[in-house]
Amino acid sequence: MLISLLRVYLRPYRATISLILVLQAIQAVSNLYLPTLNADIIDNGVAKGDTSYIIQTGGWMLGVSLGQVVAVVIAVYLGARTAMRLGRDLRQALFDKVMDFSARELARFGAPSLITRTTNDVQQIQMLVLMTLVILVSAPMMMIGGGTMALRHDVVLSSLILVILPVLIGFLLLLLKRMNPLFRAMQKAIDSVNQVLREQIDGNRVIRAFVRQPYEEERFDGVNKRLTGLQMSVGYTFAMMFPFIMFIMNITSVAVIWFGGHRVESGAMEVGGLTAFLTYLMLILMSVMMAAMMFFFVPRAQACAERIEEVLQAAITVAPPADPVRALAKPGHLRLADASFRFQGAEAPVLQDISFEAAPGQLTAIIGSTGAGKTSLVNLIPRLFDATSGRVEVGGVDVKELDLDLLWDSIGFVPQQPFLFSGTVRSNLAYGKPDASEEEMWSALEIAQAADFVRESADGLDMEIVQGGTNVSGGQRQRLSIARAVIRRPGIYVFDDAFSALDFATDARLRAALKPVTLESTVVLVAQRVGTIMDADQILVLDAGRVVGAGTHHELLDGCPTYREIVSSQMTLEEAA
Repeated sequence: MLISLLRVYLRPYRATISLILVLQAIQAVSNLYLPTLNADIIDNGVAKGDTSYIIQTGGWMLGVSLGQVVAVVIAVYLGARTAMRLGRDLRQALFDKVMDFSARELARFGAPSLITRTTNDVQQIQMLVLMTLVILVSAPMMMIGGGTMALRHDVVLSSLILVILPVLIGFLLLLLKRMNPLFRAMQKAIDSVNQVLREQIDGNRVIRAFVRQPYEEERFDGVNKRLTGLQMSVGYTFAMMFPFIMFIMNITSVAVIWFGGHRVESGAMEVGGLTAFLTYLMLILMSVMMAAMMFFFVPRAQACAERIEEVLQAAITVAPPADPVRALAKPGHLRLADASFRFQGAEAPVLQDISFEAAPGQLTAIIGSTGAGKTSLVNLIPRLFDATSGRVEVGGVDVKELDLDLLWDSIGFVPQQPFLFSGTVRSNLAYGKPDASEEEMWSALEIAQAADFVRESADGLDMEIVQGGTNVSGGQRQRLSIARAVIRRPGIYVFDDAFSALDFATDARLRAALKPVTLESTVVLVAQRVGTIMDADQILVLDAGRVVGAGTHHELLDGCPTYREIVSSQMTLEEAA
């Protein structure tokens, strides 16, 4: 999974990676050449008292060292730049994919997990690539080159390498086997911490209102301790690794000096050769140690790559049509024919056999108890979900065949929980119509009954809006969201319980202001208050995902017990009549 991901996203940087490999090869060759030059100085310069040879060879060593430094600096710079660009590309790919998700995919992964995958998971892969290009690439070069140079100096003494390397490699493989499940669990634990923290921040007022701080503190403490425990397990495992490697290196050094000393004494080896051999052996072991450091990154990056691929490979349930229809046969017309919807894995459908038509100039209201399926029904219209059976038509065309941009441009949607983006009133209204003039913006605010509080602000249209619109009241958020939908003058308006936070007087003024604007548009209104929908051209009564009544207010009062029950819970029958 990790290799396939890197193969795809590192392909644009093949030329840069090739240059890094060349630079790392220069650095490795320089590193391997220096001990030989040092041995020559000892054997041919120091031992013979030849000062000119020492100066000449020392000059070569300085030149080689300078070339090595230049190669390392450029390689590290290019490696860091490549890793950062890889991270940028992965984040962009994840963002683009998530932007194509329907509500079903978003619910499947969850916001906390998607945030972790886009940030922390990408960062782990980015770090792995950086460490690979900067450290790991040179490790095999140093290992092979060091082994070759050690053999060149003394074949008999090189047999120590054949004893040491299998021990080190076996130990590292055992570590890898233990680390993989730990890192997978750790990434899921980070998801849990993000989820709990996000819930506590969003629900801060509720937590305080119900005096649940001790419970939430205990809840966060639980997920936090789990993450800490996993991180400690990883730390303990690596705490075993480096002392073991250092022990092997020190034992090896003692063995080389012991056996090498005997060979020097017997004349089979010179002192400079022993010094060079010891240096090459240390280079080999250091290469193994650098590779061992990568074991800290590889298992975790593998777990992260699996999570990233899971998002990138996720099937999108609301996919754009292969050959989209780019024109509406009947603009503003809405029709559902036996539309049903079921969540994946659910025992029962949320909506079943929903059929109705709504024409321009008509107000269609939807009412029902909590959980009746009202929001799910209106979510089918802009394809936030796709109907699992039946048809949903906008403008006389099945929404599954309609160009998505045209579909969304035809609908002004105000969701049940209105969301404002950080910025200003102006920038939020521009989401509805990017090229809207100030006159159009003020007109939309007037219709939505939001102009007064915007004018009261010294900044007017440039009044600041923080993320989520939390610096304005719930009713003001709803009115700004309505203005954002109204400004585009769509053929179909969908208001999903969008007036719930308004007082009765504001509700009445807003509906009166909307009437002349929506004379040639279809309006679908989900509401809880009967007073909001009494004058609708048709009212659909939902119960357990089915339409149990359809008609005008007076027709339903006479013929629909469910509607009559809803009405009687809010007003007297005399008021309703």
